[in-house]
Amino acid sequence: MVRPYTITRGRTAPERDDLTLITVLTTNGEAADAALARGSRSGPRALQPEHRQILDRCRRPAAVAELAAALDLPVSVTKILLGDLVAQGLLTARAPLAVARAAGDGRAGTGGGAGRGAAGLDHGLLSAVRDGLRRL
Repeated sequence: MVRPYTITRGRTAPERDDLTLITVLTTNGEAADAALARGSRSGPRALQPEHRQILDRCRRPAAVAELAAALDLPVSVTKILLGDLVAQGLLTARAPLAVARAAGDGRAGTGGGAGRGAAGLDHGLLSAVRDGLRRL
């Protein structure tokens, strides 16, 4: 077992405070591929095995909580590693669609259109998902 402070190089808190459990991360294509091709060179920007695992998993969008579970690491340690990769330009972090829509829209809670409720959610889509789950 590797101690978390070893993985994070002694850091105990992430530099970014915008990474929540539901923040979605994806790799930045060519930059991530180039970093993975360089391997684990020494230096302050070297990729650790956990960094490489994160880049590999984030080829498809993944939430912070999913990544922490997949890596079998505490969420706080995962956030530190994710912050490293975002700072290097290898990952893109974005708020989930519903949160981003509410924050960027400026009209959260106004209904926002046909078939949409108070939170701006499409009730038709939610009903279709509910009905699909019931059929399982």
